[in-house]
Amino acid sequence: MSYPRFADISRTFAPGWFAAVMGTGVFAMTTHGLSLRWPWLALPAELLHWFNSALFIVLAVPWLTRWLRFRPAAMQTMLHPVQANFYPTFSIALLVLAAQWLTFTPCVEVALVLWWLGVILHFVFSFAVLFIMFRGEHVAAEHVTPAQFIPAVGLVVMPLAGGPLLAHMDGALREWALTINAIGLGAGSMMYLGLLGLTLHRKYLHKPALGILTPTVWIHLAPIGVIPVSLMNVAEQLPYPAAREVATVLMLLVWGFGVWWLVMASLLTLSARAAGQLPFALSWWGFTFPLGAFVAESLRLTKLLGWSSTFAIGLAAWLLLCFFWAITLVRTARGVASGAIFQPHP
Repeated sequence: MSYPRFADISRTFAPGWFAAVMGTGVFAMTTHGLSLRWPWLALPAELLHWFNSALFIVLAVPWLTRWLRFRPAAMQTMLHPVQANFYPTFSIALLVLAAQWLTFTPCVEVALVLWWLGVILHFVFSFAVLFIMFRGEHVAAEHVTPAQFIPAVGLVVMPLAGGPLLAHMDGALREWALTINAIGLGAGSMMYLGLLGLTLHRKYLHKPALGILTPTVWIHLAPIGVIPVSLMNVAEQLPYPAAREVATVLMLLVWGFGVWWLVMASLLTLSARAAGQLPFALSWWGFTFPLGAFVAESLRLTKLLGWSSTFAIGLAAWLLLCFFWAITLVRTARGVASGAIFQPHP
């Protein structure tokens, strides 16, 4: 089999590639968070930041080429009841990069540009993807997976960088940015609650999502991890000290659900692997961002409460993130080297 041409790669380029940027970004930032305790982790964290920034640029080339040269193929994916949910990973990647640049560099202007661009594009993608699904009749019970969380997750990601960036805005601009953060957090949180019911309904009453969709069970951890952290970021910008206390209690409760779901996702994944139903695919990057979001929530909760138990569980999850990220990166690199990863799945 000959290596595919760039045009062929662009024509079939999967929108889910940017889950790699999301996962690497949260891995970099949680590693940076741990470097405050273990300084030797600072250099690996910074290397991850620069690697991820370069990775986004590399992936953006075929992604944009597909929209410019092969728009019918791109629109066909947009109409798919499962694949369409991965398009917002592009805008979420921009939001994650904004948080990265704010964390690792003094270039606030770059972070602001990335954040505003991510916000605009994510509103576009979240409305487009969900509008097509709401209007159509092409979504069935077997299409309902946690991948449906992705448009909602992007909305709640906005305050991750958007909250801290408010310190660099003033006047009407700051008010509008804070309002946008609140809209994203509110809309994404409510969407997650509704979609949580749908996905649990499938898990109880329909056959499970196996094969290349197995990693999507971990996506539950993304909103579980992101929503409380984003809520705290917004609460810290409000002149109500009680809001931060309430946000802390809510974070603890949601974090508890995250611990439970971390165990459940691990059991379901081990079961699928034992049954030979966990083939490698690009969807393996779905292990990384959700798990990293839970680690970030654990570290934030530890900072608020000072509990060693939340830190220990967060550290264990970070070690698992290291494993998932490393093995997925190696398998992805092999697939890129052979060209096999660019072959579309049936």
